Amino acid sequence: MGNPYVSDAGTYLVSVVFGLYTLAVMLRLLFQIVRADFYNPLSQAIVALTNPPLRQLRRFIPGLKGIDLPSVVLLLALKMTELWLTLFIRGAAPALPGLFVVAVAMLLKLAVYIVMFAIILEVVLSWISPGTYNPATQLLYSLTRPVLRPARRLIPTLGGLDLSPMVAIVFLQIVIMLALNPLEDLGARWL
Repeated sequence: MGNPYVSDAGTYLVSVVFGLYTLAVMLRLLFQIVRADFYNPLSQAIVALTNPPLRQLRRFIPGLKGIDLPSVVLLLALKMTELWLTLFIRGAAPALPGLFVVAVAMLLKLAVYIVMFAIILEVVLSWISPGTYNPATQLLYSLTRPVLRPARRLIPTLGGLDLSPMVAIVFLQIVIMLALNPLEDLGARWL
C-alpha cells in the first residue's frame, strides 16, 4: 500500500477536475431539458466549455426524442472514469457493472442537488433583491420552474409566504433517500 497522503491528494485532484467538468456538462444537459435561454451569457459560457468533446460525440451518437444523448454519454464516461481513477489510486480494481450503476446514481443525485441548490438560491435572491433582472436568475428560474410549479399548485401561499420551495426540497430529499441512495448502494456492492 502506498503513501495515504499521496493517494488522498490524488483522489482529491481527480474529484475536483472531473467534478467541475461533470458539473458543467450536467448544467448544459439540464438547461437543454428545461429549455433555458440558449443566448444567456452563462449558457453560452457552459456551451463553449463543453462543446469540444460533445462535438466529437455528436458525429456518432444522435439525440433521442429531445434528449441530448451525447451529453448523457459524456456524463457517464466522465463519472465512470472519475470513479475508476479514484478506486485505482486507492488500490482497488472495480467491476464495470458496479461502476455504471454507481455513476448513474451519482449523476442523478448531482442533478437533484443542482435543482435543490437553485431553489435555495432563488429563495435567497427573492429576499435580497426581488424582481431584479440578472442572467443568472433567469437560469435559476428555468431550472426551478418544473419542480416549483406543481408544488405551487398544491400549496397556496400563506399571507404572501410561499412554502412551495420548502415542499419541493423535502420531496427531492426523499427521492434521494428512497431511490438514489439505494441505487448507489446496490452499485457499490458490485464494485
